[in-house]
Amino acid sequence: MLPWKRALRPLAALLLAAAAVTVPATAAHADSTATATGTATATASSSGWNDYRCKPSAAHPRPVVLVHGTFGNSIDNWLALAPYLTVRGYCVFSVDYGQLPGVPLFNGLGPIDRSAAQLSAFVDKVLAATGAAEADLVGHSQGGMMPRYYLKFLGGAAKVNALVGIAPDNHGTTLSGLANLLPYFPGAEDLLSAATPGLADQVAGSAFLTKLNAGGDTVAGVRYTVIATKYDEVVTPWRTQYLSGSDVRNVLLQDLCPLDLSEHLAIGLFDRLAFHEVANALDPAHATATTCASVFS
Repeated sequence: MLPWKRALRPLAALLLAAAAVTVPATAAHADSTATATGTATATASSSGWNDYRCKPSAAHPRPVVLVHGTFGNSIDNWLALAPYLTVRGYCVFSVDYGQLPGVPLFNGLGPIDRSAAQLSAFVDKVLAATGAAEADLVGHSQGGMMPRYYLKFLGGAAKVNALVGIAPDNHGTTLSGLANLLPYFPGAEDLLSAATPGLADQVAGSAFLTKLNAGGDTVAGVRYTVIATKYDEVVTPWRTQYLSGSDVRNVLLQDLCPLDLSEHLAIGLFDRLAFHEVANALDPAHATATTCASVFS
């Protein structure tokens, strides 16, 4: 992609942030909201996704909880990965979190500590329904980072076997340096915090991230996998996605397939190489090498 197009990606992300809190929903969006909470959920359930009748098998004894990213929701973020996992025999569930009043469709904008509490309640619900003792979590972007608060501060480590982060902003993001401009605009940081606290929490150096990462990135008893792409234009620098600690595996897609050009959204929405790595992380005993040919698997 041309350099000027890459430069526009972070700006597009910021414009989307503004649109999410200022532009009223259209009739089509209203219909989509109903779909996301009603018909689509029913369709997902009928295909094994969000089906609370699903019981984990001996081969896959833990339910998988999918955690969407900023501006995502429990349906749209997982239209490709959820079926990919269900056809492989997993009980798959997806959570909505971080909703703001009057903002349909776009979730993950509320304070991240409160979002982690929503995740905690959802995991309890899934475990109760499936009878499993632990769950595995797979999250994209904020959804790969936010669960770490649940694990570290809300007792989640006792209920979670593995956390797989797809392009997670584990140490925040500068949005390719644009976030560094905030101090030069008086009131901008306060406005960001007031309108979309979930975004403010993700800026590198925020109070939330300082608390989250103090004392180490991981907690004992949980396996961590980070799947990153060097073409990420949202979580920047991309190496800040990586975790340090015991039982951590950091993966760069381009080390597995140099031809993979996925950026921040593509890696979570439809990149089958990333999906193959998710499957490997969920079942490491039966992992197979991820190569460029894994797109066909």
